[in-house]
Amino acid sequence: MSPLGGRLTGAIVVLCVSALVYHAQSQSCPEKNGRFPVSDQCDAYIECRDGEPTRQLCPDGLLFNEKASLFSYPCQYPIDVDCGSRTRTQPAIPTEDCPHQFGYYKVGDRANCGQFKNCADGTAYVLDCPLGLAFNSATYQCDWADLVEDCDAEAYLGFKCPPQAPGLVQPIRFFRAPDDCQKYFLCVDDRPRLNFCGPEQAFNELINACDGIANVTGCA
Repeated sequence: MSPLGGRLTGAIVVLCVSALVYHAQSQSCPEKNGRFPVSDQCDAYIECRDGEPTRQLCPDGLLFNEKASLFSYPCQYPIDVDCGSRTRTQPAIPTEDCPHQFGYYKVGDRANCGQFKNCADGTAYVLDCPLGLAFNSATYQCDWADLVEDCDAEAYLGFKCPPQAPGLVQPIRFFRAPDDCQKYFLCVDDRPRLNFCGPEQAFNELINACDGIANVTGCA
């Protein structure tokens, strides 16, 4: 590299650092110490120490929670953060398995809703929901499949609630699982939810409840 090229590179570095320092200092500290939101960006914040502001950026996929205590990490999952008007975030840094460096994401399509992945530093760790439940991207929890917007509960559970008799509307109905008498489906507004009886029990359709296996016809 020529001496001129070296001087230009050094000048660019100095300018970039100076710009960052100026930008942080242009953000005033409302209080002498604390962490404060950036007005238009939800994953950045200003950290003030003895009145000196420093701009900080959360890891990709996490957002700044201005309600976090000073003794906790301020960058948290989106479900726990209210950004308000701070809508801007940094560009995503995706990997082969993760759309962001951090976050929880559904695995599978509408008929396969029982898995999700926890992305940490861009590495995905695939986890299973309890049998019959589906991952809810809106709550980061495993939920009844019929309550998950992007899950087809009937396709996922392999069961369709039978049609109701004309003129008779029951909001809740019970049906024994066709392939396992220790399982049953709870139909809520004609959408299925899978449930399980306890050990040595089976679902008795005569009483619409779990009962001793010996009391259930056709369940040896």
